[in-house]
Amino acid sequence: MSGDILDLDATDQLAALAGGKISAVELLDLATGREAKLREQLNLVIVRDTDSARSAARSIDDRRAGGETLGPLAGLPMTLKDTLDVVGMPASAGVQALRDRLTCLDAETAALARAAGAVFWGKTNIPVMAGDWQSFNSLYGVSNNPWNPARTTGGSSGGAAGALATGITALEIGSDIGGSLRVPAGFCGVYSHKPSWEAVSQRGHVPPAPGSKAPRDLNVVGPMARSARDLQMLFSILSRSRTQAAPTPRLNTLKIGLWLDEPLYALDPEARVVVEAYGRSLDDAGAMVELIASPLDAAVLRDCYQTLLGSVIAQDLTDAQNANLQSMRPEALAAKAAGAPMAGQVLSYTATHLEWLSADEVRFSLIDQVAQVFGKFDVILAPVTPVPAFPHDHGPFNTRVLSMSDGQTIPYASMLDWISMATTCRLPVTCVPAGLTTSGLPVGIQIIGPSGGDARTLAVAAALSEIRSFVPPQLP
Repeated sequence: MSGDILDLDATDQLAALAGGKISAVELLDLATGREAKLREQLNLVIVRDTDSARSAARSIDDRRAGGETLGPLAGLPMTLKDTLDVVGMPASAGVQALRDRLTCLDAETAALARAAGAVFWGKTNIPVMAGDWQSFNSLYGVSNNPWNPARTTGGSSGGAAGALATGITALEIGSDIGGSLRVPAGFCGVYSHKPSWEAVSQRGHVPPAPGSKAPRDLNVVGPMARSARDLQMLFSILSRSRTQAAPTPRLNTLKIGLWLDEPLYALDPEARVVVEAYGRSLDDAGAMVELIASPLDAAVLRDCYQTLLGSVIAQDLTDAQNANLQSMRPEALAAKAAGAPMAGQVLSYTATHLEWLSADEVRFSLIDQVAQVFGKFDVILAPVTPVPAFPHDHGPFNTRVLSMSDGQTIPYASMLDWISMATTCRLPVTCVPAGLTTSGLPVGIQIIGPSGGDARTLAVAAALSEIRSFVPPQLP
């Protein structure tokens, strides 16, 4: 078969492998060949272990020829986000000291995919310690968006999303604590699933430090793909309960709450047009689509999320950094009373245990409140980000702004707004492509479900594929 097989989703690639239309070695060579052609312009895959991958692919071909029963991913070449440990390719998280590790075990998710027959051959780029919505670091450079190389792929699973969009890989495993699965999927026009918290193991994800056992609050690990059915397949392999795909509902049976307006959240006019058109297309197809107000008090949610997230991030700071933040705390407390915008960030990094417990109590109150919305609607649809993929900006965080199509600018931290409800409340979210702006950039949409409702959001995503599915960028 020609290289066009790389443009198929994983399900169809696996069918071609099982049907003898292509060998695992041949498919691996096509994938690595495409990456080599796009490497200079896009820089998505930053570590490769093709010798081990070719050996694994050859073994699968031999076993298939011998009539063995193989796993559901048998022979499929895959890349992995560089926050997940893989034998032969330890996670660097963009940090030299982590890259210098000589050995590691597979992360639990990587081990599950490998046992299912996946052939790992490369790691995809991320920001330092997965801490940005742009994928760049001093070790491996900048990843460029295949829709417009002057713009970011998103982060932190940015290299992963770009590799999917270009056909370099058909499946990826990413992670999300501040939109890191959803933002890149939206920016690159692909699919992702942010599971309910701890539905998928975090073991082997870096950060935290290699070998850590305790699951991180807010953080999740989940699948990325080019179709909803591929997300369902990979999630069934990765999930602790081995969650099987739910039946795809008919569009005319769905009750959908469309959340587009929140006074504290911005939404680029071009992106809004795309999401509104998507909602109308669902309504025209028979779904009950109703515009809803913000499900939660956005100010309360923001303060709660900031405290919970800051407490996690502080674990990865150096002793000197934490000492410096502690020295700023008295001034920050006074500034917060005066309404200074950066005071909350300092206080979140230095939160006491009692302050964290207070935020956790607020979190569970918010969980109860949002649960009531799902008494009326099957899912909530919402934007992923306030803007589509934006131009590269590697300046200090506190100098960055986001420019909207109407000329307005908003704070860089606004990237946390639309994603914060599901993260704080530990809700599952499937991100799907909604369309393109007039300037040709992808816009994603969140399908948010009730706690534990991973199978539901994935099934709704499969139903919504009738309206729009993956559209590839024009590759250079």
